[in-house]
Amino acid sequence: MNINRAGSILVPLLFFLAFVLESVHGRPLSLSMSRPKPDDVARFARWLVSQSSWGVLNTLSSDMGGAPFGNVVSFSDGLPDKGRGIPYFYLTTLDPTARNALKDERSSFTISEYAIGTCGKTDPENPSCAKITLVGKLKVLNGDPKETSFAQTALFTKHPEMKDWPKSHDFKIFKLELEEIFMINWFGGPKPLTVDQYLQAKMDSRMAIA
Repeated sequence: MNINRAGSILVPLLFFLAFVLESVHGRPLSLSMSRPKPDDVARFARWLVSQSSWGVLNTLSSDMGGAPFGNVVSFSDGLPDKGRGIPYFYLTTLDPTARNALKDERSSFTISEYAIGTCGKTDPENPSCAKITLVGKLKVLNGDPKETSFAQTALFTKHPEMKDWPKSHDFKIFKLELEEIFMINWFGGPKPLTVDQYLQAKMDSRMAIA
């Protein structure tokens, strides 16, 4: 095989491998915020949500007899260092998730720390690799114009291509109004955490490294 032919094969292969490795291990959105200690439960939860950009949104499907329907979706709770803890979504009613929520608002949203690349080689199911499920009502955002502006900026900043998605697809901004929180970030079972504790946790760049 001549050098030119070898190069034409090797270069695309290297790009592919780099893409796969980055996809598998994920990437943190903000390097200025350190991973909180696991026992700082509320801050850890807020950090995990703020640093994440996607998760699995679960709704109840009337088309499937009320069965749970999980869908991978992008979200934002604000800028990576300034999240408010409330997940916002940009969903089209052409997709089952939005249609389900318009019929039954009961929903849950699950995020894994593995996706942001801070679990190292630890398996995603290992308790030391955190996961959080936010439970509540998935509602269309159509009230306070200030909140709508905040949500749109949060979404389009973290996911720039969203602003160019087709207007004809009837995209709407949704929010998850929180009622319960389930989080595991270390051994010993889920951490006790109320919605108020979660929302009142202060976010800053001085969080201690675990």
